[in-house]
Amino acid sequence: MLDFYTWTTPNGRKVSIMLEELGADYTVHPVNIGQGEQHEEAFLAISPNNKIPAIYDHDTDIAMMETGAILIYLAEKHGKFLPVSGKARTDVLQWLMWQMGGQGPILGQVHHFTHFNQGVSDYAEERYANEAKRLYGVLNKQLSDKEFIAGDYSIADMACWPWVSRYEWQQIDLGAFPNVQRWYKDILARKAVQKGYHVPKVMPEIPSGD
Repeated sequence: MLDFYTWTTPNGRKVSIMLEELGADYTVHPVNIGQGEQHEEAFLAISPNNKIPAIYDHDTDIAMMETGAILIYLAEKHGKFLPVSGKARTDVLQWLMWQMGGQGPILGQVHHFTHFNQGVSDYAEERYANEAKRLYGVLNKQLSDKEFIAGDYSIADMACWPWVSRYEWQQIDLGAFPNVQRWYKDILARKAVQKGYHVPKVMPEIPSGD
């Protein structure tokens, strides 16, 4: 049994999608970051950086924060979605780190300056919008000859997809990145992804990618 602490964000959805893909036995604990619940002592005991998501695994007595670490931990525990060795494993890990260090932080800044605070800083809007488009281009090129980011469906896809699902917030036309658009729709069709998207609560319809 696993306790899963999360909210309705791309980072939270990385792990909820993974848990659904695994068919894992887990209990959801909503942490409403809009109401500051991430600062409560009980949550900080599990996630010292006061960020969602986090997990506590009763099987191993392990508490974890940070989505990349959680995805690797779950993949290794269950033996799925991360190759055990060689180039295949390296490819998944490098694209997972690309998401953690580039795609997620940059798109998060686009959300902050363009979606929530438009007009506050023209410089910031232009800077992050341009970098977002560059990153979409990188992903589009990677997917030009692959069904999924690292070849087979993996935690790299689960990490990247929830951020692309907010392409409308980023003012991105997915049609300008046809390989990303195809990949996005293929993953959207997965039942586990559809279910994981609506954890910890049902949200409006998932963007179609059209």
